[in-house]
Amino acid sequence: MTNINGGEAVYRVLKANGIDTVFGLLGGSMLELYDAMYHGGDLAYVGARDERAAGHMADAWARMTGKPGVVLGAQAGPGVVNIVTAVAEAHLAYSPMVVIAGAITRADQAKDTFQEVDQVALFAPICKRSVMVTDPTRLAPMLEDAIRLANTGRRGPVVLHVPRDLFSADIPAVTPKPLQIARPGPASPDDIAAIAKLLAEAKRPVIFAGGGFKWGAGRDALTALAETLKVPIVASTGHADVMRHRHPWFAGQAGPRGNRVASRLTKEADVMVVLGARLGFNSTFHSHDYVGADTRIAHVDVEGSAVGRYFPAEIAAQGDARLTAEALIAAGSRPDCDPWRDSFRSDMESLWNERDEEAAIATLPMHPRRALAEMRDALPEDAIVTLDTGNTCLQAADRLAHYAPLSLITPLDFGLVGFGLSAAVGAKAATPERPVVAIMGDGAIGYTMIEIQTAISHKLPITIVVLDNEAWGAEKAYQQEFYGGRLLGAEIQSPRYDKFAELCGGKGIWVDGPGGMTPALQQAIASNETTVIQAKIDPGALMTLRKDLFKAPQDGTQK
Repeated sequence: MTNINGGEAVYRVLKANGIDTVFGLLGGSMLELYDAMYHGGDLAYVGARDERAAGHMADAWARMTGKPGVVLGAQAGPGVVNIVTAVAEAHLAYSPMVVIAGAITRADQAKDTFQEVDQVALFAPICKRSVMVTDPTRLAPMLEDAIRLANTGRRGPVVLHVPRDLFSADIPAVTPKPLQIARPGPASPDDIAAIAKLLAEAKRPVIFAGGGFKWGAGRDALTALAETLKVPIVASTGHADVMRHRHPWFAGQAGPRGNRVASRLTKEADVMVVLGARLGFNSTFHSHDYVGADTRIAHVDVEGSAVGRYFPAEIAAQGDARLTAEALIAAGSRPDCDPWRDSFRSDMESLWNERDEEAAIATLPMHPRRALAEMRDALPEDAIVTLDTGNTCLQAADRLAHYAPLSLITPLDFGLVGFGLSAAVGAKAATPERPVVAIMGDGAIGYTMIEIQTAISHKLPITIVVLDNEAWGAEKAYQQEFYGGRLLGAEIQSPRYDKFAELCGGKGIWVDGPGGMTPALQQAIASNETTVIQAKIDPGALMTLRKDLFKAPQDGTQK
C-alpha cells in the first residue's frame, strides 16, 4: 500500500469536505501540509499577518459559507496562542471553526522545550473540544471528527493539536469521503400545535428571530411566516439581516443595541415566539426592561440547554428555526390583533422618518448618524457589512440597510475590538462577487491595520470605513457621565489610515464633512480595490450603553 505523510492526509480530508480556502500564518510546525497544498493547487490559502486575524477571517468565511472555517496555527507555542482571541470569539458567536494547531514533537513534550505551552488546556474552556493527536494514523479520522463536531448542533470551534513529527510521519494512504452532518428537524408536532394555539390567542404577538435563521438558510421561511401571520418580527443582536431592510413586518434589531420600536414590541408583547435565538445578554441584558415580565414565551432553539435559560418558557422546544417556521406556516394561526398591527406600522413609519432626518444633520465635525445615513444610501443591495465593537459601531448596529441574506457580520457576544477588518477579508474570500465593507472606529483599526496588506496581496478587495472620533468612545462616554468628565486614556490620536492604505498599494479617501461619505463609498466600491475611507466625526456624539455598571455621579468633585 502506498504511504503518504500526515500533511498530505490533512490536505485530503479538507479537500474531501469542501474546504476550498484556509487561513493562517506560515510557521515551521506543519510545512508538510503547506507543501501538500502547494502540490494540490486547488485549496486557496490566505496568509494573514497575525494568527488572531486569520481566525477572524475563518470565522467570517464560515458564517458566509456554512462550512467550518479552517485556521492553520502553523507555529507551535506563540503562534497557536495568538489564535486564542479568535477562538473565544467564535465560541460565543457559535461559528464553526477548526483550528489545526501545531505542537512540539512528541519526544520533546513535558521537557520545558522551546515554545512549549499546555495548548490543550489553554483552549479547553473556549471551544467545543481541545484535543491532542498522539498517533499519526489517527490524524485523518480525528480531523474528520473535528469537522463534524464543529458543524453539528450548536456550532462552534474545535482545536486539534498536532505534534510536529506527525505531519512528516509516513502513514497508509487515506481516501476520505465527504462527511454526512446530522441536522435537527423542526419542533415536535405537539409543540407546533401548542405554539400555533398560543399565537392564535395573542393580542400583542411578536416573533423574536435569531441567528438560527442565518445558519439554516431560513430567511425566506421567516419572511413567509411574518406575511402569513402578519406579525412583527424583531431580530436578535447582530442579526439585523434575518429579513430584508424595511420589510413591512420587520422591526429591526431589538434590545439595548436595537431601536425603540423593536424594544417596545418585546417588552409589551403578551406572546413572544423565540426562534433560533437564546434571548441572551447581548440582546436583553437578561432584564425585563427588554422582555416583558408577563410575556408568555414559546422558545425554540437548536440547542436545548438554551431554551428557557434566561426567561421562563411556557413552551420549550428543541428544533431548527427554519423548519419550525415552515411548520408554523402550515399550522395556520393568524392572531386577531389589528390594533397591535396598526400601532406597529405607525411606530415604524415614525422611526424611518427619524432615520431619514438624520441624513440632514449638518454639524461639523460630522455627526456619526449622518455618516451612517449616507452609508445606508450608498450601500448596494448585495453588500456585506462587517462591524467592530465600540461606540460608533453601537450606533451603526440598527441604522444600516441589509437587503440580501447573510449581509451582516459582527463580533456578537464576545464584543472584541479589531474584528471588522479581518472579518471583511474572510467574507470576501467566501463571496468574491459581493462588495464587502468594514465599518470601524479609529481605535479598532489600529489592532489589525496590517491586514489591509493581506487583502491587497491576496486580491480580496474590501472597503474599510474608519469613523475617526479620536477616542475610545465607549470608555470616554462612561468617564464623561459617571466620573465628572475626567478623561484618562480615552483620547487617542491616529495616523492617516487612508494614507497607510496607499502605502500598501490600495486607495485612500479622506472625508471631512457632511455630504462626503456617500460619494466616497460609491467610489470605493466601484473601484474594486482595497480602499480606506477615513472620516472625521464628532467626538462628542457618544452613547452610554451600560448604565448599570457604575454608580451615579454625586457631583463634579467625585473621588
